Amino acid sequence: MAEISTVARPYAQAVFKLAQEAGDYARWTDALTAASTIARDPTMLALIQSPRAESKQLAELFIGVAGDHFDPQAQNFIRLLAENHRLALLPVITELYEVMRAEAEGVLDAEIVSALPIATDQQDRIAAALKARLGREISLTATTDPELLGGAVIRAGDMVIDGSVRGRLHKLAGALT
Repeated sequence: MAEISTVARPYAQAVFKLAQEAGDYARWTDALTAASTIARDPTMLALIQSPRAESKQLAELFIGVAGDHFDPQAQNFIRLLAENHRLALLPVITELYEVMRAEAEGVLDAEIVSALPIATDQQDRIAAALKARLGREISLTATTDPELLGGAVIRAGDMVIDGSVRGRLHKLAGALT
């Protein structure tokens, strides 16, 4: 997958630079999200991967499906990707763009996975603690996984805090063997 990211990165950087110059990250997020959704569609993906599909027609089809999500700059971006046979990279381009956007805005996406649902006030306290520890705004997503048995696992960037019962049992098993 590193190769795909390497190919997609210059496109994501170019879009990020355009968004940064315009001071409008949300507009590009909307356009890239729509484009990624279209690119993931199985029928569209088959067309993208077809050697018989003409890039101009494919780009116009993409633009037509997206409708109001694409302004003239986004339409030109789609045409460029189609011309270079890179439409299949849109999900990766979107992902890379969102990482750059979050970094520029000082926001870090964090996820907390717990055995049981976590109350909103507890999520707020966890987000505040992560903000104090990492020095960045935190966008926290909470999910449940009953296989954890109890406790929670927090992932923020490359940091992982495993406070789950399952994690502790694995540690104990490792220590005993």
